[in-house]
Amino acid sequence: MALVRELIRQGQKDLTVVAYGGADVGMLCAAGQVKKVVFAFVSLDFMPLEPGFRAARQAGAIEVREIDEGMMLLGLRAAAWRLPFIPTAIGLGTDVIRNNPDLALIDSPYDDKQWVAMPALHLDVALVHASIADQRGVCAIQGPDHYMDDLFARAAKQTIVSTDELVNSDVFRDASIARQVLWERNVTDVVVATQAGAHPSSNDPRYGYDVKHFQAYAEAVSAGNFADYRDQVIGANEAQYLANVGGVAAIHQLPLPVY
Repeated sequence: MALVRELIRQGQKDLTVVAYGGADVGMLCAAGQVKKVVFAFVSLDFMPLEPGFRAARQAGAIEVREIDEGMMLLGLRAAAWRLPFIPTAIGLGTDVIRNNPDLALIDSPYDDKQWVAMPALHLDVALVHASIADQRGVCAIQGPDHYMDDLFARAAKQTIVSTDELVNSDVFRDASIARQVLWERNVTDVVVATQAGAHPSSNDPRYGYDVKHFQAYAEAVSAGNFADYRDQVIGANEAQYLANVGGVAAIHQLPLPVY
C-alpha cells in the first residue's frame, strides 16, 4: 500500500493493473490513474464491493478483464515459467469464456476434450510487501497467507518490494525464517524499507486490518471526495501519511486477522 500511495502521489496514468484486488486497485481507480484492470475479485473483504473500483466500473471509466481466481493463478504461473499459456478446465461452460472472447480453447492431443488456454499474465512491474527483507533482496512473508506474491514476483520484468523491516542477512540463517522465503533473491530488483507499509491492510503477525480507516476511506470515495482523502490522508509523503493515521505504534496495536 505504501508503494501504491506513492504511485498516487506521482500521478502515474493509464495503468493496467493485475490483481487479486483490494484498496490498492480501488484507490488507483478513484484517483483516475487506471486504464484497465485484470482481476479475479476486487473487495475489501468485510466490504464485498470495493467502492473506488465499483464507481469506476459502473461509470465505464475503466476496461476490465474478469477471470476466475484459478485462471489468474495459472496466468501468473505461465508468465513465471516463461510459457505462453497453461491449459485448464477452469472456465469451461461458464460466462468467463463468453465475456472474454480472446480466451482461446484448444483441443487436447490425447483425447477429444477441449481446454481453456489461459495466457501468461506478463507484468512490467510487481509491487509486493514483505514482512522482512535484506539489502540483497531476500524477502520473507511471515503471515499464514502469502497472497501468491511469489508468482507476481516471478511473472514481472521488475519486482519492487516494500518491507516493514530491513534486516541483516544473517537472520535468514535461521531455518524457520528461511522457510518463509518464497521467491529467489535475484527476482527482487528494489527493496524499500517503510514502516507499516501494508496499512490500512494487514501484515500478520505485526498488525491487522484498520477497519475504521477502511470505513472512512469508503465513505470518502462513496461521497465523491477521494481528492480530499488524497490530500488530507495520503499526504505529500509516507511520513506524513503515518502521522495522519495515528502513527506506527497505533498501527501495531491493530488486532490481527482471524483465518
